[in-house]
Amino acid sequence: MADITEGRTCGIQWLADWGEWFAGLTFARGIGPEELAARLGAVPGVRPGPLGAPAAWSMVTETADGDGVARVGSWGGWSFAVEHGLPAGAERLAEVSRAGVEAVHLDPQPDHPPKQFAYARDGELVCCFGLGEECWRGGHRPDFLLPELVAAGLLGPDGSNPGPDDEPDECRERRTLAVLEDRFGLALPRHLIADTPLPAYVTCTR
Repeated sequence: MADITEGRTCGIQWLADWGEWFAGLTFARGIGPEELAARLGAVPGVRPGPLGAPAAWSMVTETADGDGVARVGSWGGWSFAVEHGLPAGAERLAEVSRAGVEAVHLDPQPDHPPKQFAYARDGELVCCFGLGEECWRGGHRPDFLLPELVAAGLLGPDGSNPGPDDEPDECRERRTLAVLEDRFGLALPRHLIADTPLPAYVTCTR
């Protein structure tokens, strides 16, 4: 499988301003795209071929073989999956991260905000929180990113939320995404989510 690494990296902060972000995103460092798809529950033998976003959404509504469609590739040292339908990364992140792999999941939650972040490593959910709700953190090490969140002015030293009540959601989300971008070195050009046909797999969370 080709490694899509040419061109200029662009981070992930743009997601905060993109009104068409409806698909879940799972990143993995330490495995290739095909293995990422397998760990997300790819249904054996079901390979619909390279799909763009519209075709992937159409397949989600038509297929009875799984819960979603994952389009996979690689960029900037991370494999990634664009998850249409039910995002398997939300349920399988610890499994994705087994055997020394790092995994990040971003879920836009368009029907039930806020957007969600989770990070796992070596088979363990390390930390998770909602964008804009960083004061409520979960995982085995909920304070894993606390120094970075405090330094960015998103949280007070005690982990409370010091931000102004009237800050637009997009502005705060962008600041949180900037922390994640810098801490993990995440980057993903918009065209890979929106326009580019990518190898696709039907996934099942069960």
